[in-house]
Amino acid sequence: MTDQSSDLRESVRRNYAAAAIQVTEGAAGCCGSDCGTTPRTAVDIDENFGSALYTSSDRDSLPAEAVAASLGCGNPTAVAELREGERVLDLGSGGGIDVLLSARRVGPTGKAYGLDMTDEMLALALANQKKAGATNVEFLKGTIEAVPLPAATIDVVISNCVINLSTDKPAVFAEAFRVLVPGGRVGVLDVVADDALSPAQRAERGDYVGCIAGALSFSEYRRGLEAAGFTDVEITPTHAVADGMHSAVVRATKPAAASGAPATDA
Repeated sequence: MTDQSSDLRESVRRNYAAAAIQVTEGAAGCCGSDCGTTPRTAVDIDENFGSALYTSSDRDSLPAEAVAASLGCGNPTAVAELREGERVLDLGSGGGIDVLLSARRVGPTGKAYGLDMTDEMLALALANQKKAGATNVEFLKGTIEAVPLPAATIDVVISNCVINLSTDKPAVFAEAFRVLVPGGRVGVLDVVADDALSPAQRAERGDYVGCIAGALSFSEYRRGLEAAGFTDVEITPTHAVADGMHSAVVRATKPAAASGAPATDA
């Protein structure tokens, strides 16, 4: 990892650690234009990010701290079409809102894993799990570029506005492919840029920690998933988060005949 990548990761870690601490103290920053600068009782900065993107029934069914710590740009559990008995992995699980919702959807015969690199967020997620009484949940410490799970053990990978924060997105896509069973699927929310915007233009619209500068374009996202071995890639914008930048639903499938890694030429 380059020094710049290490610095960006540390900046992300610090921001989300601060958000977790602020939630436990009754206020929080968020993923957005003034991320982490304004104390709030919830992380919502505007209609583009945060808990307002969940239904009221989802919000009301969870611990208040899980809702307050929502930093994403949508509700991946609403687009992943989770089924009873499935094993789900949430990349960048934060305070646990999507893990807890997933656990309810897959039921007692399924399991929901949350992966996060931030100790403070993991502590908050574990506290929320206890408050929710969720027994089919496990939170793991690690990075989304090196998932601490065996190959072919997950049915569905979800994520909520986190992949754009990675400085090594090919590794994220490769790891998602590796942990999925053949026929498994990806259903994530992420910020995606118009193809016409250069990386410099994306950076003009927001910083890395604010979920803007690190976003891939639609074409880049599709190529990245396909290079990892995914098929049936669909990227559907849902709402604008900046000029030429969109929250988008991203779906893809690991072919049923695939092994734990994409095939390579001999």
